[in-house]
Amino acid sequence: MKHTQKIGYAGIALAALSLSLSTLAADPVTPKFTDKLSRLLQQEMRSVQSAMASIHVSMVTGKHEQVATKAQQIHDSFILKQSLTEQDKKDLMSAVPEGFVKLDKDFHRLAAGLTEAAKSKDTQKQYKLYNEMTGSCIACHSKYVSDRFNGLGSP
Repeated sequence: MKHTQKIGYAGIALAALSLSLSTLAADPVTPKFTDKLSRLLQQEMRSVQSAMASIHVSMVTGKHEQVATKAQQIHDSFILKQSLTEQDKKDLMSAVPEGFVKLDKDFHRLAAGLTEAAKSKDTQKQYKLYNEMTGSCIACHSKYVSDRFNGLGSP
C-alpha cells in the first residue's frame, strides 16, 4: 500500500509540475517583429548556428584560436549591432518580454566566457560553456519561438 501511495503522490507532483511549467510558455515573439527585424534576426540566427557548428568542430579538435574567434563573433552580435537603427531597437524592445532579453544577455555572457576559456586553452570549460549556450538556445526557442520550433515542446 505504501508503495502505491508513493507512486500516486509522485504522479500528482509530476502532473502539478508539468501544469505549472506549461503556464511558463510565453506567446511567440516572432509575429510581433517588423519585417526588417524578422529578416535581421533570422540572418543573425543563421550566423550563430554556423558559428556554433564551427565552434563544436574546433573545440573537439583543439583549435582554441578558432573557438575564441567564433565565440567572440557570437558575443558581439555582428549583424544586429551594425544593422539596427534606433527605431529598430525600440521596435525590438517593444516586441520581446524581459525574459527574452535576459536569455539573450545570458547567452552573450556565456559566449564571452567561451572566448576566454578558448584563449586559456581550457577545453573542459569550453565544453561546459558550449553546453550551457546550447541549453540557452533550446530554452529561448521553446519559450519564445515555439511557432517555428514546435518540436522542442514546453521549456
